[in-house]
Amino acid sequence: MRIIIFTGLLILPFTWAYAQKKGKIGKNQKAVIASIDSDQEALIALSDKIWSFEEVAFREDRSAKALADYAASRGFQVKTGVAEMPTALVAEFGSGKPVIGIMGEYDALPGLSQKTVSEKDPVHPGAPGHGCGHNLFGTASLGAAVAIKELIERGDLKGTVRFYGTPAEEKFFGKLWMIRAGLFDDVDVMMDWHPGAKTEAHVQSSLALVDFMVEFYGQAAHGASDPWNGRSAGDALELYTNGINYLREHVRPSVRMHYHIQDAGKVVNVVPDYARIMVRVRDSDREGMQLVWKRVEEMAEGAAIMANVDYQVSLISGIHEVLVNRTGGAQMQKNLEYLGPIIYTAEEVEFARQIQKATGKEEVGLDASINPLRATEEHPSGGSTDVGDVSFVVPTVRLSVTTAPADTPWHSWAVVACSGMSIGHKGLLYAAKTLGMTMVDLFEDEKLRQEVREEFLERKGDYVYQGMLPEGPPPLEYAD
Repeated sequence: MRIIIFTGLLILPFTWAYAQKKGKIGKNQKAVIASIDSDQEALIALSDKIWSFEEVAFREDRSAKALADYAASRGFQVKTGVAEMPTALVAEFGSGKPVIGIMGEYDALPGLSQKTVSEKDPVHPGAPGHGCGHNLFGTASLGAAVAIKELIERGDLKGTVRFYGTPAEEKFFGKLWMIRAGLFDDVDVMMDWHPGAKTEAHVQSSLALVDFMVEFYGQAAHGASDPWNGRSAGDALELYTNGINYLREHVRPSVRMHYHIQDAGKVVNVVPDYARIMVRVRDSDREGMQLVWKRVEEMAEGAAIMANVDYQVSLISGIHEVLVNRTGGAQMQKNLEYLGPIIYTAEEVEFARQIQKATGKEEVGLDASINPLRATEEHPSGGSTDVGDVSFVVPTVRLSVTTAPADTPWHSWAVVACSGMSIGHKGLLYAAKTLGMTMVDLFEDEKLRQEVREEFLERKGDYVYQGMLPEGPPPLEYAD
């Protein structure tokens, strides 16, 4: 059974009726809700356009341009190509303090192209797709920024609102180079959200991570007539991956190790003189990650010695775990509870169940509830984000909003399908409202801003942030 839903531009202001029953909010927050409702067709169209572009890390040219053009059309001053990244941008409106920033991502994942249907069916076989919902992410954040801009323009708020278009979150981590360029230095509070399978103020951390490249250099030879004259870079690569896999038994349960073999030879009858592998190591914090990282790097030398080849290890980039801010999360929680749950149609619920059926999950539909603020900080679930690095530079308030069925495999075709239709659209608009309302709180309440910063400083302690990235420009050459 395949279900197709074409309700992209027919969404009503689905939270407002519920919100009117829930007490009072300020006029500026009401204005944010009204702004998002008024702009919903334009925001959905922008999100769908980015969804259709299917652009991966550092190649988001049309996606970045679409966001920049939209921001410019709404009166923002836009700078593109910032931090030596052609697809990075900053859009700003207002002047003076406070400066409240909001981040948006828009890169897709390779190989996940998918139609808005409830079974696997790519639009362009082998092409990328938005398996993390970043088409929704960037658009909703910009929508919230526009709503705040309108309030500043009318004189109802004072300060500066700034939208950061941050490329290459899925690979390479563009925010690192934006931090290096000083683009966050004057921000008082940063806002962030991410599509998910539940709606909550996000007060959980993430895994720290490092990416590096290992290259092996040997001697080519004929695979049959004189293989003894060859020194196989492919052998070294295989020995190296075996070493990584044997190490898995002897690391903490929180550690994750991944690799992507990028080159292991071109043809079967030539001893390969070159091999390349990208390696990723994660743990729940940077200290634990760094211990495993250095051990895995050292193993490359052992593999090279055994295969009698040369080797080189090159750092690509690494990211910190998220520094949680519960003060900001608690304020966001109030706005979530005011808005109430997203209301889904029977067709959307059935679409969700068919997605779950197709991916082997329990057919329970969508989690529309407003989850309570988590009382404790649990071990990170396994994901990583360069938002972590921003959170060590600027106090960062985070949000998760339902855009896909419960227990949906993330980074899969199933998320792509939901990100291009009404389930994702509803999450987009809901996120924009929640983010905008919380930004109003931060603009209006100096005490709240101070408390958010005090928690940030207490959690950071005496740690001096250092980005895990090599000298020089972003690795644009690795994007192809």
